[in-house]
Amino acid sequence: MTRARRIGDVPSMANNLRSLRKLKNLKLQDAADLMGVSRSQYVKLERGERRLTSDYIAQAAKAFGVDEASVIADQRTSRIVGRVGAGSEAHFYVDGDEEFEEVPTPPGGTEHTVGLEIRGDSIGPFFNQWLVFYDDVRNPVTADLIGHLCIVETIEGKVLVKKLMKGSEQGLFHLLSQTESPMEDQDLVWAAKVTALTPR
Repeated sequence: MTRARRIGDVPSMANNLRSLRKLKNLKLQDAADLMGVSRSQYVKLERGERRLTSDYIAQAAKAFGVDEASVIADQRTSRIVGRVGAGSEAHFYVDGDEEFEEVPTPPGGTEHTVGLEIRGDSIGPFFNQWLVFYDDVRNPVTADLIGHLCIVETIEGKVLVKKLMKGSEQGLFHLLSQTESPMEDQDLVWAAKVTALTPR
């Protein structure tokens, strides 16, 4: 005998609870507390072992600060491919052995969108450990990036978040930040316009 579906149930579907939790940097218990459910209930919901009712969807949307569609919609994810310095130093592990994290792609992102974690405060202390996203790497650097906040790699291998300005010679660029002196006449390997900044 087929069991009747309870009112408020929605058909079985993938959900974005894990990616939303990771984006907020929450532990399982933290997410469960925010949703007002037990840890074991939350784990079953996140794994899709328990069906999301409309009540659960509403609770999750409130807990993660998103609309209800973001909880259940098929959502694209982007890889966090490294760390980027907002100051003059940077560690970039795009070629490293660390496990790459997947987070929800910000609005307007594409299948090419990737992210980096900001380390440093030269674009403002508020943005330390935020995620910065980009998708269109320019190598060589093109003039339409002038005046924009960009991810750049210098010839010395530093990967930074800076406002890109025209340098004193063709092919050289000034890199500006809020709290540090400009890095003048830098030779860049590549640059990409920042498409989104989101908190951890």
